[in-house]
Amino acid sequence: MEHRRTFIKKSGLFLAAGFLPFPNFLGFSKKDKLGVALVGLGGYSTHQLAPALQETEYCELRGIVTGSPEKIPQWQEKYGIPDANVYNYENIHQIANNNDIDVIYIVLPNSMHAEYTIKAANAGKHVWCEKPMAMNAEECRQMIEACEKNRVKLAIGYRLQHEKNNRIMMKWAETTPYGPIQEVKAAAGFYSNNPGWRAVEKMGGGAMYDMGVYPLNTSRYTVGREPIAVSAKSSTSRPDVFGEVDETMDFTLEFPEGVIANCRTSFGEGMNNLEVTCSDGSYYLQPFQTYSGVKGGTSDGKILEPFGKNQQAVQMDDDALSILNNKPMMVPGEEGLKDIIVLEKIYESAAKNGQKLKI
Repeated sequence: MEHRRTFIKKSGLFLAAGFLPFPNFLGFSKKDKLGVALVGLGGYSTHQLAPALQETEYCELRGIVTGSPEKIPQWQEKYGIPDANVYNYENIHQIANNNDIDVIYIVLPNSMHAEYTIKAANAGKHVWCEKPMAMNAEECRQMIEACEKNRVKLAIGYRLQHEKNNRIMMKWAETTPYGPIQEVKAAAGFYSNNPGWRAVEKMGGGAMYDMGVYPLNTSRYTVGREPIAVSAKSSTSRPDVFGEVDETMDFTLEFPEGVIANCRTSFGEGMNNLEVTCSDGSYYLQPFQTYSGVKGGTSDGKILEPFGKNQQAVQMDDDALSILNNKPMMVPGEEGLKDIIVLEKIYESAAKNGQKLKI
């Protein structure tokens, strides 16, 4: 039990210590709402984040950063963004002089996360960065260091850690209402015919980077401990599409006291389930990582009803409140780093034909 409490405390899942308090002279705590600038206007910004920002109570969309000039008029008309709050990737540093913008949200291909998080931090703005945090652990550490140096906060966009039923999984990791956890099964994937940059290795493509962090991160907080070993195998049934990256990754995480998490992720098949077997019962979420409708049940008949709220809006409001109230982020950079450390070992094991590696 003590191990679980230590994990939850260190990971910041329940607003535990992860950042030192920031000085009041920064002034963020005096604002009613924080201004957010989205960096990258792809599908996630367009269809999830921007609409969610219309539902938030403590932050609002005030700026955009894009390399596609043709998108600017549409976004300005739809969201009332003034010319002064429109930037491109070359002049993003000028946001430092814009008091309308408090937070820069990095919504770019994985290979660009570290570069633009550091630029945002150097501009003196708080940073929200989409998952996976970065390409490797060293980049993660550089991102954390840049934010600490500039006295700004960093949150990783693990929306599921803000979602009601996944938070129940975190709670049960500590309270073990069905006895000690023995095994976790987690799978997340979808069939993709047009993966775009997600099929390009140098841009951080591959099923493991994109979808695999869901079963990885969820297994960690569902068990409530850190994995100590991993084995993995990658495969593809469409080498013409996924010649550079993994289309499918199967990986097994070993935790202390013999707990196992068997995980699968893929761009070649649809799957979305979390199953937890304990000594005295079991429980599940299916689906566990969709944008809405996350639901599940238990072996003794309890029903875990859907959240009924916009996950991205809740995520961003939680993070905004952490800034406004000088509280630690629920999912700080250190949490993203932990996933990337394991992810690197997963790829190493897959390259060695499934050899078990210590973490």
